[in-house]
Amino acid sequence: MNLAEKYNSRTIDRYLPTDTLIFALGGLGEIGKNTYCIQVDDEIIIIDAGIMFPDENLLGVDYVIPDYTYLIRNQEKIKGLFITHGHEDHIGGIPYLLKVVAIENIYAPKFAKALIEKKLEEHRMSGRCNVIEINNESRFTSKHFHIGFFDITHSIPDCLGLAIQTPNGWIMSTGDFKFDLTPIGSNADYQRISYMGEFGIDLLLSDSTNSAVVGFSISEKQVAKSINEIMEKTRGRLIIATFSSNVHRIQQIISAAIACDRKICIIGRSMENVVQIARNLGHIKANDDDFIDPTLLDEYPTHKLCVLCTGSQGEPMAALSRMANSSHRYINIIPGDTVIFSSNPIPGNQSSVNGVVNSLTRLGANVITNSMLNNLHTTGHASQDEQKLMLQLVKPKFFMPMHGEYKMLRMHADTATEVGVPAENIFIVSNGDILVMRDHEVYMCDSNTIQTDDIYIDGTDSSGIATAVLKDRQILSDNGLVSVIVTIDSRTNSILCRPNIVSRGFVFVKEGQTLMKEAELVVYEALRKIMIQKTTFGEIKNTIRNTLEPYFYSRTHRNPIIIPVILNHKDAIALMQANRNRY
Repeated sequence: MNLAEKYNSRTIDRYLPTDTLIFALGGLGEIGKNTYCIQVDDEIIIIDAGIMFPDENLLGVDYVIPDYTYLIRNQEKIKGLFITHGHEDHIGGIPYLLKVVAIENIYAPKFAKALIEKKLEEHRMSGRCNVIEINNESRFTSKHFHIGFFDITHSIPDCLGLAIQTPNGWIMSTGDFKFDLTPIGSNADYQRISYMGEFGIDLLLSDSTNSAVVGFSISEKQVAKSINEIMEKTRGRLIIATFSSNVHRIQQIISAAIACDRKICIIGRSMENVVQIARNLGHIKANDDDFIDPTLLDEYPTHKLCVLCTGSQGEPMAALSRMANSSHRYINIIPGDTVIFSSNPIPGNQSSVNGVVNSLTRLGANVITNSMLNNLHTTGHASQDEQKLMLQLVKPKFFMPMHGEYKMLRMHADTATEVGVPAENIFIVSNGDILVMRDHEVYMCDSNTIQTDDIYIDGTDSSGIATAVLKDRQILSDNGLVSVIVTIDSRTNSILCRPNIVSRGFVFVKEGQTLMKEAELVVYEALRKIMIQKTTFGEIKNTIRNTLEPYFYSRTHRNPIIIPVILNHKDAIALMQANRNRY
């Protein structure tokens, strides 16, 4: 039996009320919307409530969140939402969750607490629940759960892992982590992690994001050194783009700018919010006079300026993209500007980032991206050797890789077997799959799963976009739209003139004139036949669609959205209105 067959080999056909259930509503087989749940009988705890950012196929979608149906049906069992850190893929779903599920308390570390409170304020949900600050000394106790916390290193301050005691055994969740031996912020609590490993962890849930990256990730201090060197050598204006959530990186950039006697200008709403919160909490140390307003940029020499902005992933509406297409309100790229991308492109964003880089270069900027020659970025997630170290410290009996696409989960599972975790004790599961812990043993339930569909958020609508809406958007993007305008007289049940067809995104107007004229005749003949007898508006619309859809496909091999528009004679409308008023 190979390793793939041994993973998930321990199964059970049903679970008991006394069992401990472990499942994810999001975060498995994907990057984002991390939402993990642990349940014992009448109590549920939730670990994180994140969002996922859409790919290019989800047209018009702002965010993707998990389906909260299970939590809605069991909300009286929820004892708390526990947050590991303040990244959007771990806290972004909180406003949408609170709109449908009553949660009394959210437990979050200091920086995440401030970000959550700001987020709830923006959604006009302040006071909806209690946000309670926790740290590595905090403890939570309920009927079935005892939870402790430990410090972990990531790219944002105040990150915690969880150790959870249940009636059936101990569970540890690392959250997002890396082992940085010279961190900018607090160090990981190696001693406590090791102690819990000696004490005995039955099931480990661990971050799999960088399971394909060999070795150790570079330290954040090496990135700081590279940024300092570039800052000292650059003679013109310096524009640096990075993730607004990477507070440690932002601190290094600000410190380097101050050391080089440069004024700092913050561009981008998310960057402004994070910097303000981080300064209030002491994670970013700088004085008010170190910063300038964007309106004052022209009053300072270029060699005295450092612009810190969003847009490192080529997002179309982010500050750097608007600078690249010369549409930014305050900043125009000028020859001599140096632009630094202090990040790596997220998979899928490479073409967008390249487009921004080319546009900036065309405007005369010197663009520097992360490479082997200049360490301008490091990850916040553990590489293979760091994952091995975590596994060696914890020495779990059972292991479930989390936070990653399937390939990442699989490679993390393979890594676990290298350090001695038996393959039959490893579970590579999907959202909705249920692990059952019973008397310190873990099994996969093969007879039941939990509903975990994606919910698509468009604007502020938290109800989610129907799949049919996304299908229509896809059809519009691929095949376009055809509107058929028909004028009738409902008194005589007659069509008054040949239909008029207008298309958008379907065929080029000049080349499609003959096609449209023929289509108008096809519809006209079909309507004349059905209107020999009394008919309804619905039947007219169905006839238009049923006639044109096969006709257009036979001629163009495309299926545009067809929208019938029926105009009734004004005398007929007046007669119908009079009849309605009479009754």
